[in-house]
Amino acid sequence: MAKRNTYSASFKAKVALEAIKGEQNVAELAARYQIHPALVTKWKKQAVEGMAETFSGGGRSAGKGSQEARTKELHAKIGELTVERDFLAKAFSR
Repeated sequence: MAKRNTYSASFKAKVALEAIKGEQNVAELAARYQIHPALVTKWKKQAVEGMAETFSGGGRSAGKGSQEARTKELHAKIGELTVERDFLAKAFSR
């Protein structure tokens, strides 16, 4: 069974950016980085789709909603711990 290579995000971004620039074709890039041409095409497509999401504003609102939910959750936990601390302070002061 062949060993599968894993590539870092920075390497994928580097290859995808060069593919988007179009100075070399997919086959030349694949030969240069010793990877399969299908990977170059796949990474280029992912990069272009990712850019579209970045500029659509959809990524911000989804992140903002989850951040607000997390903040709300943490505030509830702070309140719970404050009540618990006050209760224990009273119990030990007796």
